[in-house]
Amino acid sequence: MSSEKSGVPVNIEFGGGAELLFDKKKKHEVNLPGNEWTIQRLLFWIKDNLLKERPELFLQGNTVRPGILVLVNDTDWELLGEGSYKLRSGDTILFISTLHGG
Repeated sequence: MSSEKSGVPVNIEFGGGAELLFDKKKKHEVNLPGNEWTIQRLLFWIKDNLLKERPELFLQGNTVRPGILVLVNDTDWELLGEGSYKLRSGDTILFISTLHGG
C-alpha cells in the first residue's frame, strides 16, 4: 500500500448571495477524496457536505440552477466543458449568484 496522500485539493468560493446557503461562509478549502473529480461530481459533494439550506436555490436537476455563474480559475465553466471539466489540484471554483431579491 502506498502511504501517499490521495485527493484533490481545491478552493470552493461563493459570492453574490450564494454564500447565504453555505452558512455565510464565502471560502472553503477542501481536499476531495480520490483522484477523479469533475465539476458534476463536485456539485453533489457540495450539496452533501457544504450546503446548509434550500438546495433548490443552488441545484436544479444535475447542474446549478439558472442564475448561478460558475468560474474555474476565473474562466467561465461553459468554455471548459461545464460539468465534465476534470478538477485539478489547486483549482478555484467560484459560484456567483446573479439573481437578487427585491
